[in-house]
Amino acid sequence: MRSMIERYHLRYFLAVVTTGNFSRAAAACNVSQPTLSVGIAKLEKLLGGPLFSRTNRRVALTDAGAKLLLHARTIEAGFAAAERDVAGSSAPQTLRLGVLTTIARRWIEELLGDADLFRDGARIEIVEGSERDLRGRLGRGRIDAAVTILREGDAGGAAQRLNRESYQLALSRNHRLAARRTVRVEELMNDAMILRRQCELLPETSRFFTAHGVRPFFAARTTSEAKAVSYVRAGLGVTIMPRTLAEPGIIMVPLEGFDFTRDIALLWAPHMQAERGRRTSLTAALERIVRAGSDEDSFARPL
Repeated sequence: MRSMIERYHLRYFLAVVTTGNFSRAAAACNVSQPTLSVGIAKLEKLLGGPLFSRTNRRVALTDAGAKLLLHARTIEAGFAAAERDVAGSSAPQTLRLGVLTTIARRWIEELLGDADLFRDGARIEIVEGSERDLRGRLGRGRIDAAVTILREGDAGGAAQRLNRESYQLALSRNHRLAARRTVRVEELMNDAMILRRQCELLPETSRFFTAHGVRPFFAARTTSEAKAVSYVRAGLGVTIMPRTLAEPGIIMVPLEGFDFTRDIALLWAPHMQAERGRRTSLTAALERIVRAGSDEDSFARPL
């Protein structure tokens, strides 16, 4: 008689996807690594091919593994729901939300303070990362959704645009150009700059300054948006950043000819397509927060 896929096979598979590592997956399932490896091997034999591409540094899903992932999550969610219904209990749901490192931190702070998202003990797990990292995690099902940059080709049903914003020049309130409505790049010839290493627009910014003959001195290079803002506010230098990253003490002024913008969106992983309740509540909360933030950032405007 032919063997069938059992629940523990899928649990092992999902644990490897979530943790990205066989040893961590075994610990999460409370089994030894050899036991988990045997279970994954049985699942691969039943399905007729490898589910993971294994290297010394990481474990990645094969095409077959990616196809299985959506079904595995749906099946496991059904098992869990059945257990809760029969037991008459309601286990807290966890939404794994990816957040782009260059997203305004006040948006996420306000989101986490939204009581409607935490009804019935629901929880949110924040996963920070670059755009590339978050998209990889979405595709592998390691996060449920991500607040990141909207790109051409993103599926309409799995993407909700939240905001379009410009990149502007960030200055301290005491900077000589803080009262200006616009600034020409040549006027920054003698200014120190703060390099935001996480900025997705670094190549374009560098080319823009070089094309205008401006080669600034970098007073600081940082991967921390909070530190970049602090350096600007203290007068150490100026920087280019999305308008919504401004905080009190920072003046945002358009840089003439620097017309780049970005669309921020909420993207959903494929396995979340059926989770209409959580999708609706999170989307509504983020839309409300972003809309309010766009109306309340007057501190970022020149006086």
